[in-house]
Amino acid sequence: MELMNAAETPIQAQAAAKALLAFWRAAGVDMDVAEAVYATSAKTAGPARAAPPPAPKAPVARPRAKATSLVDNAVALAKSAQTVAELRAAVMGFEGCALKATARNTVFSDGVDDAQVLIIGEAPDRDEDEQGKPFAGAAGQMLDKMLAAIGLSRQTNVLLSNTIFWRPPGNRAPTPGEVMTCLPFVERLIELKQPKLLVLMGKAASNTLLKREEAVTRLRGRRMSYSSEGLALPVNAIVMLHPAYLMRQPQQKRLAWADLLATQAWLEELGVARVP
Repeated sequence: MELMNAAETPIQAQAAAKALLAFWRAAGVDMDVAEAVYATSAKTAGPARAAPPPAPKAPVARPRAKATSLVDNAVALAKSAQTVAELRAAVMGFEGCALKATARNTVFSDGVDDAQVLIIGEAPDRDEDEQGKPFAGAAGQMLDKMLAAIGLSRQTNVLLSNTIFWRPPGNRAPTPGEVMTCLPFVERLIELKQPKLLVLMGKAASNTLLKREEAVTRLRGRRMSYSSEGLALPVNAIVMLHPAYLMRQPQQKRLAWADLLATQAWLEELGVARVP
């Protein structure tokens, strides 16, 4: 609502403003501050003056286009890496994700760089942030036991990574922008590895890389495939329940065990060497 239009005099405008303030006070709104401001402005207000004509606008210089956006920069850095070690160094030096400013450590990978099984999880939690490696703490210990049951180990034949490399404050969910900024590095890791089996732990990893919006309970245990422009052939992929989820929902461990058996059978078909 406007207090004064072109046909109103300053006195009429002041009267209208005063009436409006009285209306809101009668409605129960605390108007002490507003009335004090009104009283001050009413004393200092002079006759209405015509607004001066706007000054001519100076020509606006168009900003030079940025050479790359944050995502473009991530893509360029990721593509320049020719080994897992080079990609790790690129992630460690990347400054394009704001999460890095609040995280203690960059959490890129753990395990064997030339392993045939690549496991990708979600964003780092507190334990991962403190230790600087994925799947740390109690959830990591549970994962190690799960993997050992089917002959896999981060010490011998598995490489672990995440879809996000820095812990979001308070373990909040990563924003779409944060996911997109890290995604080029994740995709490049898969391209460099071309694993015989890609294991996606949890909803965030499966939805991001498989580009699906289904619940992880609907995706888990199925033989699927991952593809990207940088891959000549699709990569075998399977979705599993994240160990952190299993700690919160222990009744789902029976599903995780079924997924482990399905993974073991697939690894045997693929000829992936495993430890006794």
